[in-house]
Order: sequence, then C-alpha cells, then structure tokens
Amino acid sequence: MLAKLRDPRIKASEATVAKSLQGNWRAELLFVLQQEQESYESFQTKIAECDRQLKRHYASLEAKADPAKLPAVPRDRRAKGNVPAGFDLREEMYRATGVDLTAIDGLNVLTAQTFSEVGWDMNRFASEAHFVWFLGLSPRNKISGGKVVGREKKKNKNRAGVALKLAAGTLLNSDTYLGAQYRRLRTKLGAPKARKAMANKLARIAYRMLKYGEQYVDKGKEFYEQKYRQQQIRMVTKRATELGLQLVQSA
Repeated sequence: MLAKLRDPRIKASEATVAKSLQGNWRAELLFVLQQEQESYESFQTKIAECDRQLKRHYASLEAKADPAKLPAVPRDRRAKGNVPAGFDLREEMYRATGVDLTAIDGLNVLTAQTFSEVGWDMNRFASEAHFVWFLGLSPRNKISGGKVVGREKKKNKNRAGVALKLAAGTLLNSDTYLGAQYRRLRTKLGAPKARKAMANKLARIAYRMLKYGEQYVDKGKEFYEQKYRQQQIRMVTKRATELGLQLVQSA
C-alpha cells in the first residue's frame, strides 16, 4: 500500500520499495510516523483553505481583461511548484491586472503571485525608481563629500524583491533579450550583482506593464547582441575621435 504512494521521482520499482518497508518497527517510531502523517494532512488542509481564500479574493477584484484572450503560457515559464488548486492563477491575475506578467522571461505564475504582494496599483509610487527602491533592488551608495565612497551590503527582506532576484538567476540559459543581457552583466559584474541588476530591470518592466497597460514583447538575443555591438562601436569611435584617430573597417 505504502509503496504505491512513493514519490514519482523515485526510480526504484514498487516491489523494491515494498521490500525496503519490511522490518521490525518499534512502537516509538510508528508513533513518530503517525504524528508526521497527521501534520502533513493538517498542512494540506490549511493550504487548501488558502487556495479557496485566494480564489475568493481574485473574484472580488474588478475585471480589466478577458482571460479568453490570454495566450498560452510558454512551456519553460510554467510554475513547477505548488500552484493553487481549483482555479487558474495566471488567468485570474490577467483578468485583474489586464497584463500578463508571465510574458516577462524569468517570471512564472508563482513568482508573479509573490510579486503581487506589493499590490497592483503602481500609482502609489512616485516613479519606477521609487518602486525599485521599495523592493530593495536599488544600489545603496555611501556618499561622502558628494562622492560615492562605497556600497552598503544590506540584506533584502522584501519578498517580492527576493523573488525577482531568484527569477533573474533563471535567465542564464535563456535564449532571449533579457537572457543575453544577464549573461553580459554576469561576466562583467559577477553573479550576485548581475542578479540584483537584472531584478531591477524586471521590476521596471513589471512597473510599466502594470501602470501603463503595456504588453511585454521579447526582441530576442540577436537584437540585444546587435544593439550592444553598435553601442561598443560608437564608444570606440568617440574615443578614437578624441585621440585624433580614424577607424577603418576591416575587409
């Protein structure tokens, strides 16, 4: 019976698992196992209650878009964790906000739900810079005599900000505009600073989507790489002009 309830990730066969469960179990160990089972069932009940409350909350919000117009979610952006049961969380967020935050590469529905803890109304923030600061994703500069003399290393306790940094880390192998940008920043700044910088970028994109109703469209890594190349050419050309030199394109 217990062998049939094994985790799907276990590679051992049902017979192997059943054999491993045979033994002389002491009464105190069986008692502990019973306590753990009851705790598990209790937590599942609480989670189900949270799901129902979340569903009621979304139902009370004003509809800003028709979920029927929501495009299919890309395979790599589906939530892999414990999504709420009984309703489609992505559809409800789209209906309440009018935008699909999961269109932003790196954000799945659970990340977007955590991000929603700050609220959908961006008018509460004076600017996107203020919003990013609220999330704890802005540089904390130490200034003395009008000059930046260092950076404060303060742990970010904002759940939404932390979720965005985790989302930024998933861009490493992403074949998108944001993925290409993250890889360049990671090479230049190192992983921790690059994650914070990209989380800042993700927060700004989400801010504009929620405030102005903009839809995010990925331009692709080729567009970013070409844009970055042109930027480097302009910088080199400017520097050469300042030195009285002239650049000649190779054949």
